[in-house]
Amino acid sequence: MGQPYLHEHVTCVAAPATWLSGPSGQLRGGADGLYVDDRRVLSRLVVTVDGAEPVPVQVTRTGAASARFAAVLPGLGDDGPDPTVTLVRDRRTSPRGGTETLTLTNLSHATLAVEIEIAAGTDFATMGAVKDGHPSVSTVEVVGVGTDAADANGMRVAVTADPPPDQPPGAGPMRWLVTVEPRASWTATVRFTRADAAPITRSAAPAGLRVTADDRRLDALVRASVDDLAALRHAEGDDDYYTAGSPWYLTLFGRDSLWAARLALPLGTGVAAGTLRALARRQGTKHDPDTDEEPGKILHEVRPVDAAHWLPPVYYGTVDATALFVSTAADAYRWGLPAAEVEPLLPHVERALMWLAGHDGFIAYRSSTKGLANHGWKDSGDGIQHADGRIARGPLALAEVQAYAYRAFLDGAWLLESFGRDGAAHWRDRASALAARFRAAFWCPGGYPAVALDGDGAQVDSLTSNIGHLLGTGLLSSEESARVAGHLAELRSPFGIRTIAPSSGGYNFLSYHLGSVWPHDTAIALLGLVRDGHRAEAAEVIRALLAAGERFDARLPELFGGDDAPTPYPASCRPQAWAAAAGPALVTALLGLDVDAPSGRLTLDPLSPSPVGAYQVRGLRIAGGSLDVTVTAAGAATVHNDPFKA
Repeated sequence: MGQPYLHEHVTCVAAPATWLSGPSGQLRGGADGLYVDDRRVLSRLVVTVDGAEPVPVQVTRTGAASARFAAVLPGLGDDGPDPTVTLVRDRRTSPRGGTETLTLTNLSHATLAVEIEIAAGTDFATMGAVKDGHPSVSTVEVVGVGTDAADANGMRVAVTADPPPDQPPGAGPMRWLVTVEPRASWTATVRFTRADAAPITRSAAPAGLRVTADDRRLDALVRASVDDLAALRHAEGDDDYYTAGSPWYLTLFGRDSLWAARLALPLGTGVAAGTLRALARRQGTKHDPDTDEEPGKILHEVRPVDAAHWLPPVYYGTVDATALFVSTAADAYRWGLPAAEVEPLLPHVERALMWLAGHDGFIAYRSSTKGLANHGWKDSGDGIQHADGRIARGPLALAEVQAYAYRAFLDGAWLLESFGRDGAAHWRDRASALAARFRAAFWCPGGYPAVALDGDGAQVDSLTSNIGHLLGTGLLSSEESARVAGHLAELRSPFGIRTIAPSSGGYNFLSYHLGSVWPHDTAIALLGLVRDGHRAEAAEVIRALLAAGERFDARLPELFGGDDAPTPYPASCRPQAWAAAAGPALVTALLGLDVDAPSGRLTLDPLSPSPVGAYQVRGLRIAGGSLDVTVTAAGAATVHNDPFKA
């Protein structure tokens, strides 16, 4: 068996829980299930009425955490061609489990007497085992109302129902003997809870960012993005962060959580602060080859001990999260994170800078002996290739990682200087030296930066979307930036930026990293295009993302094939935090928004003409205030509630 496909699944998320099923609502195997903290709470949930399964007719996503499944029951009620008995299942996920409310409606003219049964079970599988297609269990425990199913490690699943079933607690599947009068309904609610862990109180998200545009696709995309980010938001004590994505990555990730928080800064600085603190607590302190931990390094991912699969529960196999940590701290401060919250992070920023400086020459990585082959964001085993399709051999120095490090050295210098700490000049010198080395080593004869240097120092010459991450960092001169923007246009499909050029030997539009489109990757390049002044190119990228959002019901997936039409990548996470964060990033790009709260400066330079027509943005969270902006189709902006002029 391989990794289960998800493209036809209905996903309801309330981190750290996720509920997956097909359009019928039934749970039957594969990836189907209700999961909490990377363990499967329910693996089977089948509803029948008088021994027959309802016929599904419609499924509606009613929110990021909820869905409604509507079905009919042919043969019940009045004779004739029209269905007269319906069953609606309203599903809602909560951080410790979920509820399902059944509503049986009798639209016939006769009294209906039926038996409703729910067969439920759990296999306690880890998410990693499900992802591999090999849940490491051989039996399924029947879950009955009033009983706890438990595994050998103490994981417990509790079930309650209102009204209670008509059989004794624990006596097999739940059954109700139901009589429904004509034109009436019967309702029951069943709750499934992971009972072995303390309850989680989700913090209230601030009022959401809202957009009203002539191009209504922008409204829908931003609304879905805000909802999905709220659903993926998880609290660790007082600290919130975005879990990376449902279902495979519903946990703290270094790179993913940082990028999501950074792209979503228009929603406020609270999640960025919580992410930084959660990662700072786990910053590397020692050398451990089994986990890739090193002093000052920021982790790759965290898993519950009882759910860790083939990677360690705390794993550090990432080459880019450490630099992103520094720049996220700086950006959060620019957007108004109070100095009192920034200052305790500065020792962690300094340790991160020291880790970056500890590399000889470029920041590079070797494949882990017990972990991932690649440590950049394209971390699949074949993700870094030469143009002829040969897999690059390490240690690898990725182009975008050098840009992240360059930016981190400058951002770290600015933070230290802002708080009166020593070392700013040293880190600026580091940045200048890195830029000079990059300019000498990375530019290919074709006039674009190599995706990486391999273990022999040779250029890995594929034309890739990684070059888009160099834009806006300051690493490139204006001439170099223009060349990168031109090559980036070669990678653009009608629905986003391809991860690798179609001319490359390994190109496959439906691969994970070799031709697919990733919304976060496209959004990062978009912001860089705007910052470096490539506004016409930026407008085309915005149109592409809106076209993709329209095809995916405004809920952008982790990735998709983006050639002639957006094609679902079958195992893609949806929602995925950094894909959802593309929505707020679109707003930042459209507005040409730049914030420097410590200096009390706010700059707006909207794209003109606007690629979405006239629009209004409400609820931008900056420096603790709420900013509203109105922009005409010609790009003229009017600001309301400027937080620096209150």
